[in-house]
Amino acid sequence: MKLKALDITLVGMFVALMGIGANITSIAPFLTVGGVPITLQTFFAILAGLVLGSRLGSIAMVSYMLVGLVGVPVFSKFGAGPSTILSPTFGFIVSFIFLAFIAGKIVEKKKSLPAFIIAALIGMSVNYLFGTNWMYYAYKLWFTAPEGFTYKMAWLWMIPPLPKDIILAVFAGVLAHRLEKSVLSKGQFKRLKKVS
Repeated sequence: MKLKALDITLVGMFVALMGIGANITSIAPFLTVGGVPITLQTFFAILAGLVLGSRLGSIAMVSYMLVGLVGVPVFSKFGAGPSTILSPTFGFIVSFIFLAFIAGKIVEKKKSLPAFIIAALIGMSVNYLFGTNWMYYAYKLWFTAPEGFTYKMAWLWMIPPLPKDIILAVFAGVLAHRLEKSVLSKGQFKRLKKVS
């Protein structure tokens, strides 16, 4: 599978955005609401799928995961290295690949604003479903679970960030649709993609 120069540039840009989004509260500590840090990983992962499409969006997320696994501190709390695979939250990182692919597939078929918003919300749901189930089984199988830990408790932990992620998913859908109408579908960008 051959990537053009522009493709590599866009993938690199989203890898960088994911790293920033994972650690935004370290850069801007005020972005913590009610003790819950406002991370932007899911937002940028959704945007990658919507803007880059299913193929390139998922490649960007695979690249992000691999960059972190080889030791570049791009994960949350500047985490990195192969040991992060054992982390209960690593499933959320893996889910970014699937959510970008699915969100991208949806908008490749239809370019309307509702399609972009629905794709973004479905992508967010994939992130929650995959990540939360991974976290539950990680605690049950290879990580030390908190006392009285249950499947219900795993999902209760996901309630505080849910409103933020819904709002950001909708915003990602609106933003990606605007970019599609103003930049991505224009002749200049299409020509650049062809020659790159």
